Amino acid sequence: MARHAAPSTSRRSALLKAGLTVTAAGAALVGAGAGAQAAAPVPLPLDGLTRTDTGAAGTGALDGVGYALGPLTQLKLNPLADTGVDPLDNGVGTQVADFKPLGTNLVTDHVTKGGAVVDLPVVGPLSQGLLP
Repeated sequence: MARHAAPSTSRRSALLKAGLTVTAAGAALVGAGAGAQAAAPVPLPLDGLTRTDTGAAGTGALDGVGYALGPLTQLKLNPLADTGVDPLDNGVGTQVADFKPLGTNLVTDHVTKGGAVVDLPVVGPLSQGLLP
């Protein structure tokens, strides 16, 4: 195998100087832009900073919670739902005489069939109030 010759010292030195020159020029441009930006201060409305609108603050906080938790109500509760290895997909049932059969699947089917929080019987309607 043939080895490539190492670049000469003068060539390496020239590349290093060129790189440092480009870096210095970029830093000077960034510094000039920051100085021009800092030259014009923006006046702040002081009367708006001293008053607090509690109604607007409360509405904004509740809207923020709704937007943050809204997508979470759509996630599947059980990632193994509708698979052959779902450990929650079991139930116990019984039937007495001619009455309708009764089992635990009435409670667990929402979770074992891939439902989300909004699909649950009690929590679902409550979570709909969180959505904006």
